[in-house]
Amino acid sequence: MSSTTPPPAGTPGTGGTPPQHRKSSGADWVTGGTVFAGVLMLVSGVLAVLNGIAAVAEDDVYARVGDYVFEFSLTTWGWIHIVLGVLVAVVGYGILKGADWARAVGVGLAALSIVLNFIWLPYQPLWALISIAIGVFVIWALCSTPRQEDGLL
Repeated sequence: MSSTTPPPAGTPGTGGTPPQHRKSSGADWVTGGTVFAGVLMLVSGVLAVLNGIAAVAEDDVYARVGDYVFEFSLTTWGWIHIVLGVLVAVVGYGILKGADWARAVGVGLAALSIVLNFIWLPYQPLWALISIAIGVFVIWALCSTPRQEDGLL
């Protein structure tokens, strides 16, 4: 006796369409890195804004640096952090939403953030090093993500 229920579509030998298989060449891991980079940019942008507000509101929050080549007033640094933080957060949100422009702008802002955090090292050395490492990861993740038209995302 045979069963009257037909086998599911895609079962070999039934003539149905085969199931779709995704390429598994590490693209899932890289895509996850891109999402993580977007979240990191969003969070680090908000933290940069808070750093900037602290520097603008109270000049005694951060240590004073003696004779430093890249010496700016803390108010100037505060505004730099606020503006860059807002831009980084907006681009991080754009990356999470899948905006085409966000990847290229994100790489540029992450590179700028690395340079500015290097200059910021004497004021907050540990946080500046962490921010530099985040920037390096963001650049790697955004540059290694396959394009959407490749069909890997």
